[in-house]
Amino acid sequence: MRQRTATLLWRVGIAVGLITVIGVLPWLSQTDPALTVLKARSADRDPTPDVLADIRTQLGLDAGPFRLLGDWVGGLWRGDAGRSWISGSEVTPAVLQALGVSLLLMAVALAVAAVTAALICARTLWLGARRRLDGRRAGGSGSAVLAALPEFLTASVLATVVGVQLGWLPALGWYGPQWTILPALALGLPAGAVLGRLLDDLLPGAFAEPWALAATSRGLPGRTVARQALRRCLPGLLPNTGLFVVGITGGAVTVEQIFDIPGLGRTTLQAALAQDLPVLQAGTLALILLGAAAAGLAHLLTRLLIGPALRDGALPSLHRPSPPAHRILPLLYGGLLVAVVALGLPRDPLALDTAERLAAPSRAHPFGTDALGRDVLARVAHGALDTLLLALAITAVTLVTGLALGLLPRLSGPLVDTVTALPPVLVALLVTAVVGGGDATPALAVAAVAWTPLAAHTSALLRQERAALHLTATRALGAGPWYLLRHELLPAVVPPVTRHALLRLPGIALALASLAFLGLGAQPPSPEWGLLLAENQPYAERAPWAVLAPAAVLALLGALAVTAAGGVRRVRRRGRKAEPLVTEPEQQSDTQELVAVR
Repeated sequence: MRQRTATLLWRVGIAVGLITVIGVLPWLSQTDPALTVLKARSADRDPTPDVLADIRTQLGLDAGPFRLLGDWVGGLWRGDAGRSWISGSEVTPAVLQALGVSLLLMAVALAVAAVTAALICARTLWLGARRRLDGRRAGGSGSAVLAALPEFLTASVLATVVGVQLGWLPALGWYGPQWTILPALALGLPAGAVLGRLLDDLLPGAFAEPWALAATSRGLPGRTVARQALRRCLPGLLPNTGLFVVGITGGAVTVEQIFDIPGLGRTTLQAALAQDLPVLQAGTLALILLGAAAAGLAHLLTRLLIGPALRDGALPSLHRPSPPAHRILPLLYGGLLVAVVALGLPRDPLALDTAERLAAPSRAHPFGTDALGRDVLARVAHGALDTLLLALAITAVTLVTGLALGLLPRLSGPLVDTVTALPPVLVALLVTAVVGGGDATPALAVAAVAWTPLAAHTSALLRQERAALHLTATRALGAGPWYLLRHELLPAVVPPVTRHALLRLPGIALALASLAFLGLGAQPPSPEWGLLLAENQPYAERAPWAVLAPAAVLALLGALAVTAAGGVRRVRRRGRKAEPLVTEPEQQSDTQELVAVR
């Protein structure tokens, strides 16, 4: 009881600290809130001293940030989140309306994700129900390519092709159920690819457990065994589903911008840009509460499904030979990526040729040219150096941070839930306010949130490994905590989390690309991949090659990371020749393989 109280107080303290930082955001960024509000209200009005003084009086800015924050918190007990500094309307109804829009979009997107995941893992279910999974190689390249496609690119293509050119579905606005389909597809297809890949990796382990073998020998129908295998895998997917719920609700800023959807993510972003603190604070609080609710529900369902095994230290642990990993595919994908970079590096990424604007692919320009006549192949190749090196550095930092904090679940659990609930764009704005703008700001913003899935993954593996039967036996033989940590827990946790970090490499590159698309990352004329997509997206209908080239290379990176990480396996030595083993933690290790910072 005491530990639960301490965890609750820690969670509340994190939320209070975050709201406090947001409340003093204008003062941290050393900007005049009155001037920002004036620009948001009327950009043409001159910022004379009298006008600014009048705004300060209206908003009570002279009282200081902490007095304003105290008044805002005091109104929450009455359900009053104050009034918008820009429009003057009440904040609570506006935020609740935006939350309702985001929740509806999230529900439809999750339905799309469920259908996509079912299609991806259907073959494994069919083979497993008929005991034909022996020696089957792990797949996932196709789903990795789909998951690595930027959501804003998918949204732009759907809006342009399906909404405008074909006219099958409405592309802009939010007026009824039909307006949810295209944005839900943009959000649900990548999420479904991730969930399907994760489930496809978990199912072989479930079908190999003793209960599945016994059920088959007793003549139970294959569909019954498949249904129970799905139930066995749900605890490993529930944390991911909670992360997707929060990510789709608050992190779908780019999709909401493209489709003009008045969701919570877009509302929070607009409030942050205009420094409309009451709306920003209320939107952030709603996201934090949603994240806590999703994490609590996932934890409760996990306890209901496998709680007794966790409590009694009776969780089954698999030790079976792993199927052979792909050896040709990583070489193929890596060779293609290296070839693109090698062919483009000798070219000048900044050379302008207005006579060749938006030229189609040719021998002189294999990837075509952009709106300024610059060679797209050259820009993709030179941007690969910056993007890949930065993504690798962030991956290394987040791996160390995630492992360290994941070993302290009571400390990191509430922090993970809170940070995960924040849109990366909002984190980028907070980082900009604290450390200022610059080339390092996007990297700091992504690193500030990218460690959370690794920490949650580490904690989940640690919790399940502690409940394994072999660890219970080792503890009964007199092994101490440090011995168990060094010889049992860390060897079981570090390899799969390292593989998870490698698989998150394209997701980190995608997060950097999303920030650049929203204007918070690299600035022209940098050839960073996200900036390439943002610059060429308006010309996607006229010159699709200018957008498809960087998107295809980003998808190629995702396929390379997935196939290469498939060869990272745990090796144990028990007095005999070492052989690759797939353990229960390894089967659970893929539960967050492709979670991207969206």
